[in-house]
Amino acid sequence: MTTLIRLIAALVAVVLAASSAARVDAASPFVHGKIFFNNDSGASVEDSKPVYGCCESTKLDAETCPEDLDEEHHRLLGKVQIGTMPQMTSEQALDVLESSVGAWNGGSGVWPQMSLSDRVASVQSFLAELQHKREEIVQVLMFEIGKNKKDAEAEFDRTIIFAESTIDYIKGSGQFGSGWDASNGNTRLFLSRAAVGVVMTLAPYNYPLNESYAALIPALLMGNCVILKVPTIGGLAHMLTIEAISKTLPPGTLNFISGSGRKTMPPLMRTGKIDSLAFIGGSRAADDLIKAHPEPHRLKLFLQLEAKNMGVFMPNLFDEDVDDSELEHALKETITGTLSFNGQRCTALKLLFVPRLHSEAFADRLARKVEKLSVGLPHEQAEGKFSSITPLPGRGRIDYMRSLIDDAIEKGARIVNKNGGMVVGEGEANESTLMVPAVLYPVKRGMRIYEEEQFGPVVPVTPYDSIDEVEEYARTGRYGQQVSIFTSKSNGALSGSLVDKFSTVFGKININSQCGRSPDTAPFSGRRSSAMGTMSVSHALMEFSIPTVVSYKDVGSNAEIVQIIEKNSRFMETI
Repeated sequence: MTTLIRLIAALVAVVLAASSAARVDAASPFVHGKIFFNNDSGASVEDSKPVYGCCESTKLDAETCPEDLDEEHHRLLGKVQIGTMPQMTSEQALDVLESSVGAWNGGSGVWPQMSLSDRVASVQSFLAELQHKREEIVQVLMFEIGKNKKDAEAEFDRTIIFAESTIDYIKGSGQFGSGWDASNGNTRLFLSRAAVGVVMTLAPYNYPLNESYAALIPALLMGNCVILKVPTIGGLAHMLTIEAISKTLPPGTLNFISGSGRKTMPPLMRTGKIDSLAFIGGSRAADDLIKAHPEPHRLKLFLQLEAKNMGVFMPNLFDEDVDDSELEHALKETITGTLSFNGQRCTALKLLFVPRLHSEAFADRLARKVEKLSVGLPHEQAEGKFSSITPLPGRGRIDYMRSLIDDAIEKGARIVNKNGGMVVGEGEANESTLMVPAVLYPVKRGMRIYEEEQFGPVVPVTPYDSIDEVEEYARTGRYGQQVSIFTSKSNGALSGSLVDKFSTVFGKININSQCGRSPDTAPFSGRRSSAMGTMSVSHALMEFSIPTVVSYKDVGSNAEIVQIIEKNSRFMETI
């Protein structure tokens, strides 16, 4: 009997985790992720690691607290186990690959040979099953990656909407078998799109569901067999989807790999059996994986990588005759752009360029707004709103933020806002990961924060004397995802010139608004070390498929022959 390996859920349960410590009014989830293989030996992934969240709170009395701390900071925060994550070996990862290769079967497997309409129906069933898990997935996102409840709900809902919009596009587009093109003499052409093969997807921790599914759903719809490398942080949400997968998709169509990416991913790439890599993360890791493939020229790539998105504040925004509401709007967009989900977005504004004459006042005004942001746990509310600033996923992120802040201070910058950079509830165990954002000013060349992507709650403000300095930073930088230009009506020539120059540097230019991926119908791309490939409802389908043509010459009985073929072909079936 041939070995058929399929990843399914041995046990996925959500129960309330008990804790002896005094805590706020919320219980963390506990997801026991245990994965086993349905094969002759019944082998399972026994090795697992605990998954922790910073979600346990102990109130401190007034005598214990420093006098300068606000009431909201009078507590200790500690990590609590919220689940377990299976740790696969490289051998087990290779077993998963063989399952996917078998399901693909050189393009002759069940899923790639299924008609597009049947694949659409299966994915719709999967999405319906997934929605039964909404509340549990939202809770896991809150406690594992520190996303507040509103944002966690938005991530889940946006993921479903993206998938449904992708299906709607397929049904309404003429690119997936809309009939015969007779505009080329007596040559008739039938154009549709076919799968690439075995697709390996890797997604980051900040949007573990949405970013994964932005690649995974289009890849599945196009007939590919997909291996999802579950993120090391943010992976528990995927454990809650396995039951839905097993109910709605053929064996091997979608497989999971969990554990160390360094141990599991390179062996898969070295086999040469991966046909497409969808990677969202760091460029160095992407390069290493690509180099591991024995035939990188045939590896189809879809990469969404780092960014150092600039916020450029034009001099005209500070003219005396400009209404202050325009600057106020720019500041509001800046707060959201820099600190939404703690700045842990590839599209976040990560360096603010402000005319030197107005830069210090700007930094002070920005700092006052940052001080008004609520800092707390994901489920906590202040005045009916969930915490704006929440814990980072791990002490490593805290250490990195502090290293950037310390470097900037050593080289002449200062923290402008009260308590900026402080870790709330940090006791002797150093388990808290809840950091108050830090507005740094003046940031200049030579500081690490000037070049490095912080991906966290650090907001650097850089004064400039000439717009040429801004242009040079953009022109010579490593990244080219997005930029935001904040401007007013006067001196439109300068702003227009900047748009022209930035059009060959960035994938998206935002006028008087923060950077962002939305709307999902618009192309999301980038240049240089920020991206390869384009994400959107329509573009992602193209990234994970190949245009495929059926052709004949309209002579003799060819038309009748092709008509018979068309009636018996699933590929040529129109949707």
